[in-house]
Amino acid sequence: MGRTLGVAVLGAGHMGADHIRRLDRAVSGARVVAVADPDADRAAAAVAGREGVAVRTDAEAALAAPGVEAVLIASPGEAHEAALLAAFARGLPVLCEKPMVPDSAGALRVVEAELRLGRRLAQIGFMRRYDTEYARLKSLLDDGRLGRPLMLHCVHRNVSSPPHFTSAMLVNSSVAHEIDAARWLLGQEPVAVSVHRPRPSAGAPAGLLDPQFVLFETDGGALVDVEVFVNCGFGYQVRCEAVCEAGSARIGEERGIAVTAAGGVREEVPQDYLVRFADAYDREVRAWVDAVRRGRVTGPSAWDGYAASAVAEAGVRALESGARTPIALAPRPELYGPPGTHPYAPQLL
Repeated sequence: MGRTLGVAVLGAGHMGADHIRRLDRAVSGARVVAVADPDADRAAAAVAGREGVAVRTDAEAALAAPGVEAVLIASPGEAHEAALLAAFARGLPVLCEKPMVPDSAGALRVVEAELRLGRRLAQIGFMRRYDTEYARLKSLLDDGRLGRPLMLHCVHRNVSSPPHFTSAMLVNSSVAHEIDAARWLLGQEPVAVSVHRPRPSAGAPAGLLDPQFVLFETDGGALVDVEVFVNCGFGYQVRCEAVCEAGSARIGEERGIAVTAAGGVREEVPQDYLVRFADAYDREVRAWVDAVRRGRVTGPSAWDGYAASAVAEAGVRALESGARTPIALAPRPELYGPPGTHPYAPQLL
């Protein structure tokens, strides 16, 4: 445990730059030794002031840089498959931001590549599993004191969506987090999905179907509903309520700083995910670094990345058709645990 882990960060945009800062300031035992981004100036700016960092415009060139022992992938989703396979070819452990791979066929190719290695190398960045409130809810559901879970009510709201956001991305980008969280919290797999569309909000860009109401059915007989509203205008909100046979539990109620002034009280609402889940991201990356330094891999697996992509694809089909859509996952290999397992049994690299 005495050595410092050399990490290559692929992608120097909003998420990648935040992870570079995190590895530098919030996580001990690791340092960024290489960064790759097609925009060389952006890559250089993300590591400004840090000595000994190789700056590349090509992901594979960054993996080949001196001192690289692990990889953090924060590039756009369409670049993930090639980056994961390149890391696997070098035997490098990976923390890959979601989506692992946007399409289920590509995600399954990543799973198959890892299976050929016979060991896990990838942890997927579903950071909600590392959030304190989500962890407490998971523990509460697992110990059975509330009885069998019947329903999960979820809310996912953003201040605004980026210019490139599409109606399908409300499901395959935003709701992807709820897909993984529901699988993990319940220990069940989704088997069907429906998407309902109210009249679009006046705050949504023209043509964007926002908000949406997504309903999943699971193989354990539970229902999971998600209100996704990516142009709510006022803040970033993520909530989840588990309704069980003997009680319920709710997380995500903002109880931040309250400011009293001018005859009123104002409570602050987080404005983006990097604020709301800052601690979860820190714990996630810290856990990954600690595990890799011990020669192990834990956390959400490549199979979880595949499952999220496959379920989201079915959700997009349901959005387009307006019909209840069955979900069919490939058989889950023994290398990966059941959907509710966390942390996963550590495996030697």
